[in-house]
Amino acid sequence: MRIRFYNARILTMENDSLIEGELWTSDTSIEYIGASIPSDKDFDRQIDCQGNILMPGLKDAHTHTAMTFSRSLADEYCLDDWLHKAIFPREAKLNAEHVYWFTKLGLAEYLAGGITSCFDMYFEKEASARAAVETGFRFVFCGAVNDFGGLEHLEEDYNRFNSYDPLVAFKMGFHAEYTTCEDNLKKISELVHKYEAPCFAHISETKAEVEGCKGRYGVTPAVLFDRLGLYDYGGGGFHCVWFTDEDRELYARKGLWAVFNACSNLKLASGITPVYKFIDNNINIAIGTDGAGSNNSLSMFREMYLDTVLSNVETVNAASVDPFTVLKAGTSGGANLMGLDGCDTLKVGNKADIVMIDMNKPSMKPENNPVRNIIYSADNSCVKLTMVNGRILYENGQFTTIDIDETYRMCNKLVEELI
Repeated sequence: MRIRFYNARILTMENDSLIEGELWTSDTSIEYIGASIPSDKDFDRQIDCQGNILMPGLKDAHTHTAMTFSRSLADEYCLDDWLHKAIFPREAKLNAEHVYWFTKLGLAEYLAGGITSCFDMYFEKEASARAAVETGFRFVFCGAVNDFGGLEHLEEDYNRFNSYDPLVAFKMGFHAEYTTCEDNLKKISELVHKYEAPCFAHISETKAEVEGCKGRYGVTPAVLFDRLGLYDYGGGGFHCVWFTDEDRELYARKGLWAVFNACSNLKLASGITPVYKFIDNNINIAIGTDGAGSNNSLSMFREMYLDTVLSNVETVNAASVDPFTVLKAGTSGGANLMGLDGCDTLKVGNKADIVMIDMNKPSMKPENNPVRNIIYSADNSCVKLTMVNGRILYENGQFTTIDIDETYRMCNKLVEELI
């Protein structure tokens, strides 16, 4: 299928300038970007962008998609109580049907917010993979091993979901140091070395987590994971709130990825990640929403805004973080972290994972700086269209591959069984 977008302004994310003209897609890829030119090509559809911005889709680099079931379920808890009193008891009741429908709901929220791929850590992976493929969404799993289970399936999942469908992939990972004993971490490390694979986990999310790790091992989680060889082939961590200077030096030296989750950290009173320190140390950065139970939104716009402005408070400097750097983390950064080749920028030959930002809204006018408007002023209502792999999955408030009313009905029915 060939689609022509015209009267567009194109933000490729290779730099912060806008190209005025057209973008054409052919099947799953971008065929042309540039000025308007005469063409004898046949297009299946031609879309007048009316001066709106086309940019790479946002990438949710850390999430638990099916946790939509827990939205606003336990808003009064800090992390430890939130997990043990509210989440773990309900998760013990989840089955594949629950995960399928709650994933569908999460995918709808992603698409409505301009998100074209996610890095998901959860269980019942077959159900999530089926929901993603049916929807046409790009879905990357992160291993979720902990002492309650998952290790026995990690290698099988790695091989299965890396050959499941072009839209699905799998990365080595585990929940966290405080839920995964040293013996299990060593076994995960053996698989990391067998497949020469990057590895990811929650890390240094709370001060208590870091102090607990020091009490057990005498070092921070980052140093422990490195000593065990978990970072020998790359990877990184989610949250990274309580990193030390040594941790940041380690991440910079080894080219690891730090993923920020500002809303979840604030809501659970975990702390504020000093984003500017990671940027100043040239650490690879990406952005995620975390799950809907701890956020409670799956909005990357809100995440990017907070990652930009919270550093200003930390430094008492309103220019501590460049908005384009944060936008790049929310688009190209997530793609590169997940190993999504050709999804990081808009250029000929790359995947057609594209979002159209509506600049004809009161909140986006005047356009003194359109790129900064995206960071400081945009929200999910500014998303007019979301395309994944050359297919339009969301346009003008409508989903093309999700029966949203049926999804709402099933999620309302199933959540009653859990709560």
